[in-house]
Amino acid sequence: MVIRKRGLLWDWTNSSGPGNPGVPWAMDAVNFKGPMESVSNWNTWVPPELKGRAPYRPMVHLEPQLQGQEWQNVINSKGDIVHFFNEPERNGISPEKAQQDWANQMLSLRRQHGKKLVSPSCSNDQNGQNWINKWLSLVQEKPDFLGLHYYGTKSGDAIAFIQHMHQQHPNLKIIVSEIASISRNKHEVYQFTFEVANWMDKTDYIFEYSFFGAMRKMPDNFVSPQAVLMKPDGHFTQLMRYLMNDQPMHFHKAKKDGKDIVDSDTEE
Repeated sequence: MVIRKRGLLWDWTNSSGPGNPGVPWAMDAVNFKGPMESVSNWNTWVPPELKGRAPYRPMVHLEPQLQGQEWQNVINSKGDIVHFFNEPERNGISPEKAQQDWANQMLSLRRQHGKKLVSPSCSNDQNGQNWINKWLSLVQEKPDFLGLHYYGTKSGDAIAFIQHMHQQHPNLKIIVSEIASISRNKHEVYQFTFEVANWMDKTDYIFEYSFFGAMRKMPDNFVSPQAVLMKPDGHFTQLMRYLMNDQPMHFHKAKKDGKDIVDSDTEE
């Protein structure tokens, strides 16, 4: 039986818009009959090319999304899970201000519209941990899910971090809304991805997780170039194909000069 916990992080520039032709055709290459369960684009609007093939998870990315058309998009979304704030600790939003926004606005999505709510997703550094722990101590009505981000090089460290956060907040299922390896070694990137994905698939308190990210151009050099899921031309990398299709994930060994090598990225 397929375990459907994987989310697709779909960059907004993949969708066509004014001055941006996008690569909407790439969505047709996503296998939504495997482990992929949902789609998010860090925005409140549904990618038109999704065409109802998977649940969409809108995100109140920061405070501007709490008003106007963006807020109406969230209210009107057919998706039943809404993400709240993306790394607020790095965007000048205090736990106290986020608690006010939660009480004054976000909770209405659950009370009046039946939405399930994800906590703010903070980075895995100490500042991020302090922020989310403080926020959770302030809110009277807790979220339905604890949102987490993780970037690092060792799968064991990633698993230990998620386990630690679960031990601190054992009553909340976890959505790892962003995760990726930052190692520059391709074998290490694949090993990180495979081991963490396989562990999350079999861990009952992990509700969903998304590897970063299906985008043609990364915003910076933080995430490893070996971990990208989309090429500049919009075609998927081998790692993306594994995430779409493999469960459990494992190396498909190829040979070169009699030695095992990590899969090439020549096929589309």
